[in-house]
Amino acid sequence: MERLPAGKPVAALLATLCSEHLQGKDEVVRLAMIALLAGGHILVEDLPGLGKTTIALALAGATGLSFGRVQCTSDLLPSDITGLSVFKRETGTFSFLPGPIFNNIVLLDEINRAMPRTQSAMLEAMEERRVTVEGVTHPLPEPFMVFATQNPSDQSGTFPLPESQLDRFLICTGIGYPPEELERAIIAGGGIRERIPGIAPLISPEQLHAARAVVARDIYLSDKVVDYIHRLVLATRTDRQIQTGLSTRAAINLAQAARAAAFLKGRDFVAPDDVREIVPAVCSHRLVLRTGLSGQDQGGLLRKIIAAIPVPLA
Repeated sequence: MERLPAGKPVAALLATLCSEHLQGKDEVVRLAMIALLAGGHILVEDLPGLGKTTIALALAGATGLSFGRVQCTSDLLPSDITGLSVFKRETGTFSFLPGPIFNNIVLLDEINRAMPRTQSAMLEAMEERRVTVEGVTHPLPEPFMVFATQNPSDQSGTFPLPESQLDRFLICTGIGYPPEELERAIIAGGGIRERIPGIAPLISPEQLHAARAVVARDIYLSDKVVDYIHRLVLATRTDRQIQTGLSTRAAINLAQAARAAAFLKGRDFVAPDDVREIVPAVCSHRLVLRTGLSGQDQGGLLRKIIAAIPVPLA
């Protein structure tokens, strides 16, 4: 990390979270930090009870960022997320009451249980970092990250997220069951949710802003790696199994995530392996497969596509 001093506190934060608070969830925590460093959002899809909410709470506590939580239900209204204007008799004016979206890290728990109209209320916030209520635009805090959780679509009471909203998530991933020995230890020791509020910030706001600035400006992306990303994008657009390939926004997001992944490894440049490793998490949820193939593993399909693309030499 000598060449990237801004990466030292972030590396220490990740190590502490994974070893002391979120054991067995190393990869999800790493991907969440990549999303935060790259200025994106993360969608975690898995069965209830595997620790999705706990990860969001721990990340907010360890970074010292403000945290808001929305439990999505079928009767949730857009104003329950964004806020609303309330009339004050004393002054005869309306006053805006901010909703939970006005936090640095916003947990949208079980997002696909909300009606499509409510889900669409998030689009402006996730893309523009602002909310417009009754014609007045309100900026969101910086940094701003949506940490959304989603139940499998075959569970009752869920509404599939539209492609336009899925495309707003930089990363989509799962958690999976913990290793057997670790799960037995968790059962014996009980959950850690009650201990999460006691996590002291492991990084200052200045250190986090410095790390995000390094990722955005100082991690070198060579022309060869740019060409590598572009060839991957083009390959998804011509594959016979894919109806809609990766967009330009997906290519930009892949480059951003690769920069953050390189930063976490202590490098000031993006290597092809950074791209290869992050492709499934960044791109699989953006693919639309042809009719009859929707049940296929999109991540596995992407790995096959990128395996056929020659890796650029350094």
